[in-house]
Amino acid sequence: MATPINLEQVDSMPVVARLEDFDPSSGNRLERIIFNHRPWIIAFCVMTSLVLALFGTRLVVNASFEKLIPQSHPYIKNYLAHKDEIRGLGNSIRVVVENTSGGDIFDKEYLEVLREVNDTLVLTPGVFRPFVKSLWMPGVRWTEVTEEGFRGGPVMPGTYNGSPAAIDELRLNVARAGLVGTLVANDFKSSMIVAPMLERYADTGQRIDYGSLGRLLEDNIRSKELAKNLEAKANGKVKIHIIGFGKLVGDLIAGLVQVMLYFAIAAVVAVAIIYGYTRCVRSTVLVVACSLVAVVWQLGLVNLLGFELDPYSVLVPFLVFAIGVSHGAQKMNGIMQDVARGTHKYVAARYTFRRLFLAGLTALIADVVGFAVLGLIDIPVIKELGATASIGVGVLVFTNLVMLPVLLSYFGVSLQAAQRSLREDQIEGRGAGLGAVWNLLDRFTERNWAAGAVAAAALLGVFGYVVSLNLQVGDLDSGAPELRPDSRYNQDNAYITSHYGLSSDQFAVIVKTPPGGCEKYETVVEVDRLGWALRQVPGVQTTQSVADALPRVTSGFFEGSPKWITINHSQALVNTAIFRVQDNSPDLLNPDCSIMPVVAYLADHKAATLDRVLKAVEAFAAEHNSDHIQFLPVAGSAGIDAVTNIVVQQASRTMMFYVYGAVIVLCYITFRSVRAVIVAVLPLVVTSILCEALMVVLGIGMKVSSLPVIALGVGIGVDYALYLMSIQLGYMRAGMSLTEAYRKAVQFTGKVVALVGATLAAGVVTWAWSPIKFQADMGILLTFMFIWNMVGALILIPALSRFLLGDSLARNR
Repeated sequence: MATPINLEQVDSMPVVARLEDFDPSSGNRLERIIFNHRPWIIAFCVMTSLVLALFGTRLVVNASFEKLIPQSHPYIKNYLAHKDEIRGLGNSIRVVVENTSGGDIFDKEYLEVLREVNDTLVLTPGVFRPFVKSLWMPGVRWTEVTEEGFRGGPVMPGTYNGSPAAIDELRLNVARAGLVGTLVANDFKSSMIVAPMLERYADTGQRIDYGSLGRLLEDNIRSKELAKNLEAKANGKVKIHIIGFGKLVGDLIAGLVQVMLYFAIAAVVAVAIIYGYTRCVRSTVLVVACSLVAVVWQLGLVNLLGFELDPYSVLVPFLVFAIGVSHGAQKMNGIMQDVARGTHKYVAARYTFRRLFLAGLTALIADVVGFAVLGLIDIPVIKELGATASIGVGVLVFTNLVMLPVLLSYFGVSLQAAQRSLREDQIEGRGAGLGAVWNLLDRFTERNWAAGAVAAAALLGVFGYVVSLNLQVGDLDSGAPELRPDSRYNQDNAYITSHYGLSSDQFAVIVKTPPGGCEKYETVVEVDRLGWALRQVPGVQTTQSVADALPRVTSGFFEGSPKWITINHSQALVNTAIFRVQDNSPDLLNPDCSIMPVVAYLADHKAATLDRVLKAVEAFAAEHNSDHIQFLPVAGSAGIDAVTNIVVQQASRTMMFYVYGAVIVLCYITFRSVRAVIVAVLPLVVTSILCEALMVVLGIGMKVSSLPVIALGVGIGVDYALYLMSIQLGYMRAGMSLTEAYRKAVQFTGKVVALVGATLAAGVVTWAWSPIKFQADMGILLTFMFIWNMVGALILIPALSRFLLGDSLARNR
């Protein structure tokens, strides 16, 4: 690959005012193919846009529980292999109905509301009905020991009729069943309905539509119409709280409607920035239109390839649009400079294609690589994000590097705007206006200023690295960090956490034995030991397993004597007790007695808590696993989060290795100089370090949502260096000094580099106001990286060039 920019291409291209004076056979073969067949290029673009727009309208926004977890990790494979036997320890919905009247749940009107909510939730598509738990479900039972033996039944009396006697019986059954803290709040002001979710609809086999599920939960359970109906029966004294993966994703998808508004704002801001720079309506419209066409192509291709948009990848079209505008601005700037000198618009378009196609192609390939590297991460949602982003940036090669110059060859730019731009360049050349800024930047090619800039960058890098050592993996806040702390979901979660003894953060260990193995005394003792070991870990509230239920049942065989609250050595007694536990608590073991979950209820799902619990489980399993019993991590929402944190931590460094490796290779192919590669890459490294430090300062953990940010920032950030250094190296290889070469490079493309940085930042900064917190975090971090990469390119490239490239490269040609 030849050097993209050289002196002949920039300065020696003749001014051709009349089209008939231009040789159409000049330029490389690709240029001739494109510009000698312009009508066919435009026809292809129009037809492709219409077809892909049609497919793009059919694209759906959805999410999947299993797409958010690292499916090939051994621990997650344990969960997926046994998920049908441990329902409720993965994806579930929890609905809490609160009595806000000052009374409690033992109220006729309240119980009627609870029944209606329960029935509505049970009939909601996607709910796994046999495992739903609430006061109204017959599977929720009580058991007591009498002088005649065991006696029990459904917690909700079969003869319930709302009478005081029936309510008193319910009150007694709740106490007998030990539901306080689980299905009944500690203060008796509310009760819970737990509904495990299927991964696919039972009737159609299609994946659950979480956007639809979120709307159903609101429309059928918490809608204004149903609320009025419920409040009429309960005298307006009922409040409903809903949490769970399905509700969380439903809220995220609902928030995307507002995010679409930010797309429109970003487009308006981009138009304003481009127009403010060019003062040319036609070229501004063309740049924005080509970028929008790229988004249309991307969405259509994503649908054709069978992908969906989810709350994580829905932001990718924003990035594609911003990247398209930035590259389009480079093309427009080149044509404007030639037109201002008197060159015909067609010839100017070909000159600009000649100068910038290779640099732009390399930059876009770097972007694609930055996105594609995300496919190495073992989390499907990130893989799909990388794939959809790569598709979007890939189509920019055609829409912005080919179609835009072709369209500009027809429409050109305003002569008045081009001449104004030339006048500004002349004014700046005399050091006035922005020329003062360019003169300041020129100083960084001097040894003293360069040394100061490099030293400052080194200090920032060291400081940022020290701060970044405190970067944590996983969630740092309670509740759902994907949403704002004041969101309805997090308010609901806070209420449930504070009023129920057992949290929704469940860390489960799958205990596996041969069929019938759970009946063995030795097995139950080992399960009990695991439960005890977990209860010693800070952050664990309590545990629940068959070993906890067995002593109570054994005591019941002996008139409830406390002396028998133990795991008895008698195998016959253990067998009988296990049978009773299986009958009353089927979620504690599977039908063939080979799978028993040990569930630890955690105070929170912060990264440090999850790490402690997982290490305790691994240590116990390493010591106690045998041919007859295996302790397999993990299940439960908190357990899956713990494994996801591990994968994210491992992937973060691997991802950076591949991203920087690809960028280094592409820069070397472009510059053909190891030292030039170092000059281009070092500013990116400093920005990456500072971005991790910023995450620490803002309290953002490294997790699924923030993991792609640094890769995206590096892949896109190298664009600045590619455009700026390509021109600088061209002049230096022609014999110019570093100061002269950098000055001309800044004059030719420096303003556009700044414009690109501002445009990219404007395209993502609006995310900071998103109701979805992880999108806001991504917007802040990407804005920071885009701005700092731009500043680093304009300051550190000349400073590093002083020490690594010397004053001239002519002698090295």
